[in-house]
Amino acid sequence: MQIQRKAMLVDGLATSYLEAGQGDPVVLLHGGEFGGSAELGWERNIAALAAQYRVLAPDQLGYGQSAKVIDFVDGRGMRIRHVARFCKALGIDSAHFVGNSMGAINLLTDATSEGPLLPIRSLGIICGGGEIQQNQYFEALQQYDASLPAMRSIVEALFYDAGYPADDDYVQRRYESSTAPGAWEAIAAARFRRPNARPSSTPSSARAYERIGVPTIVVEGGGDKLLPSGWAAQIAKQIDVARSVVVDDAGHCPQIERSSAVNELLLEFLGGVG
Repeated sequence: MQIQRKAMLVDGLATSYLEAGQGDPVVLLHGGEFGGSAELGWERNIAALAAQYRVLAPDQLGYGQSAKVIDFVDGRGMRIRHVARFCKALGIDSAHFVGNSMGAINLLTDATSEGPLLPIRSLGIICGGGEIQQNQYFEALQQYDASLPAMRSIVEALFYDAGYPADDDYVQRRYESSTAPGAWEAIAAARFRRPNARPSSTPSSARAYERIGVPTIVVEGGGDKLLPSGWAAQIAKQIDVARSVVVDDAGHCPQIERSSAVNELLLEFLGGVG
């Protein structure tokens, strides 16, 4: 399966994306860790999904080869609006959406809002719900100093399998992505907080999940170091047409760590969407 790297301007902002396959569109939104990108987030899933669907995986703003910009007032809203405009530019008025971590949180934020912007036909939420745990792994994600040892700590935080942080080549790939021109600055800036300011995002427990009316699958990593056990079931039970699945022996990125299992889950789920 040939995966093409494409680029376009969306509201004047450089937008890079991966595309493969034909059929109903599936839009994949990657996570928000330093060094995150469409390629690193979905490289083990695109071909499998593209056997049956048209798969589109954009580099979200600030990441990969897309524009390195940040909105200090509404950073999450900026990325949601950008993906909505990306879909419109490609003529997509209905799509299946799958997100990991930040990508999943962005999907839930939009789908539970009073005026959703994304043309969501179904939702795949992978490790993007629940209250983030304030621990050493969260600190590794927040306090990245653009050094190779610090990237190794991020990889350790993301994965259950200790083989990932021990893999020098894999850590190097993520390190190089995180230190591309403007990449560190854009993601570091998103973490700035004015002294005494309120948290910028709505707590997971406060979202209006009852507003979600599309088929939804919520995937939890059984060995996720960043989210509490059971968060997926708690969210799924608040959505009319939803189910939750725990993928064993997987951390915060089960679509990478247990890609075959997640690909099978997603294809089964998407195949059942009317």
